[in-house]
Amino acid sequence: MSHEMSHLGPRAFNHDQSSDAEAEYDRLRDLARQEASKRGSCFSRSKEAYSSGDGARAKQLSEEGKAHGRKMEEYNKQASEFIFRENNAEGRVAADTIDLHGQFVEEAEEILEERIKYAKAHGQDHLHVIVGKGNHSANHVQKIKPRVEQVCQELGLQYATEENAGRMYVNLTGGEAVMPQYPQHQAPHQQYPGQQQQQQQPYSGGYQQQPQQQDEMAQVVNEVVPKLLQKLEKACCVVM
Repeated sequence: MSHEMSHLGPRAFNHDQSSDAEAEYDRLRDLARQEASKRGSCFSRSKEAYSSGDGARAKQLSEEGKAHGRKMEEYNKQASEFIFRENNAEGRVAADTIDLHGQFVEEAEEILEERIKYAKAHGQDHLHVIVGKGNHSANHVQKIKPRVEQVCQELGLQYATEENAGRMYVNLTGGEAVMPQYPQHQAPHQQYPGQQQQQQQPYSGGYQQQPQQQDEMAQVVNEVVPKLLQKLEKACCVVM
């Protein structure tokens, strides 16, 4: 499996972040990239040693490569958890919304599956998924969105792209993905970078959180993330 680990920096965040937060995220992904490079070097030299008939050296290098691979996975897990907490912290998104900015494709899939399970278990009938518009990916191709669509298809859930192309609406009941319409004064929505307020637009779930909703989001972060991180073994393409 290929591992595209491009430098993301502040583009991994969907909200304004401190320079310290950006630096920490970059530090963890950079460490993972370094371990991936060392792993590749060990495996390459292991093959050379094996071809030259030095089986003992080949085995040693192979084991060293595997050790670097485990370190790479651990740093990526830490980065995934960090970016998720930063983008989904209390007050940053509504209780019915999950932000997948800065995740690798495989990480985003695991997070979404766990979030859907959590939402269903707590009686939520829909979910807004922030997937990004692909502005910072190669050829401006959205990579998280296709994987979100795949997960929904596998789970038999209908989905739709919202007015903001970087957001998706998922119906968790199995019914048609039609977003409810609310008068603007009843459901003012939260604006995201590059999104401007317009009159009479579809409800996007970005309403102001009430204390109960904030508690629910904090519970998602504290309960869901540790569980899903245990399942993340490999990281795939960087997506934004």
